Amino acid sequence: MERTAADAMPDDIDLTPQEPEPAETTTDTTTETSTDTTAETDANPLMALALKDLQERRNALERDIQELTNRKQQLEADLKTSFAGQSDAIARRVKGFQEYLGGALQDLVQSVESLELVVQPMVVQPSPLDQKPADPNQSAEAPTAAAAAVADTFRPDEDLIRAALERFLKQPDVYADPWNLRRSIDAKDIALLEDWFFNQGGRGAQPSRGTRPRNILASAALIAIIGELYGDQFQCLVLAGGPERLGEWRRGLQDALGLGREDFGPSSGIVLFERPEALVERADRLEERGEVPLILIDAAERSVDIPVLQFPLWLAFAAGPGERLDDDDLL
Repeated sequence: MERTAADAMPDDIDLTPQEPEPAETTTDTTTETSTDTTAETDANPLMALALKDLQERRNALERDIQELTNRKQQLEADLKTSFAGQSDAIARRVKGFQEYLGGALQDLVQSVESLELVVQPMVVQPSPLDQKPADPNQSAEAPTAAAAAVADTFRPDEDLIRAALERFLKQPDVYADPWNLRRSIDAKDIALLEDWFFNQGGRGAQPSRGTRPRNILASAALIAIIGELYGDQFQCLVLAGGPERLGEWRRGLQDALGLGREDFGPSSGIVLFERPEALVERADRLEERGEVPLILIDAAERSVDIPVLQFPLWLAFAAGPGERLDDDDLL
């Protein structure tokens, strides 16, 4: 049995014309390409801006580095210059201290060499005033003769002493050489010194002039005269129990005699003491060397130690009833 064309065709074949499917792959590819192009276009300005900012930062860092390098070089140069100057100043100071220390040690060695390790017994000879005369008829004449002998100590130099005292009454000579009186004194000072020279023979107490500056001025006149008589063979020893009083003595003598700070010290013309024991020890050493100590005692000292009385030249200022001994300034 013959089959027809209709029967020969399968039943599940759809003969209806169909529309072609859209090309999805082509559309997607085109969209992705367009998106990448837009992103690359937008990223270029940002990258250029970022690169520009980084370049500016780099340039700024390079400038800072260069500035710091210049400052480092300048600081190194200043440090070298400053260190050299400081080294020179330090070297000068060390050299000066070395010289001062060497001088101080030399003075110390000399003091130790002259130190008496064995205390020598003090031998006090009896005074002529204490000796009893063999003849009772001479009892009234002996003290008078002894006093006359003491008073005649400076009689050979009386003209020189009186001429100097008369010169001190005139106008002060502010340009006089050191160790000469640059101030003037009054008649009361003249009377005090004349009595000390010609009646006491350079050993005794005199009433205070009322104030320490007046006593210092009279002492300066005395030092100037003793300097003319003994030259460099004498040294003035001042006893005033306290740094303030000694400082006032130093300033007063320095002004009245035109002295410097170097003139006050163990090996100088004037030595200041707070304790009488040290003064007596110094005076003993001066006499051992053939020099003459001139001892000046401040009015604030209440008494004169007995060992001081053995020396040939000493002047003690005795405070009056209106003067106070417990203060540095006398009324």
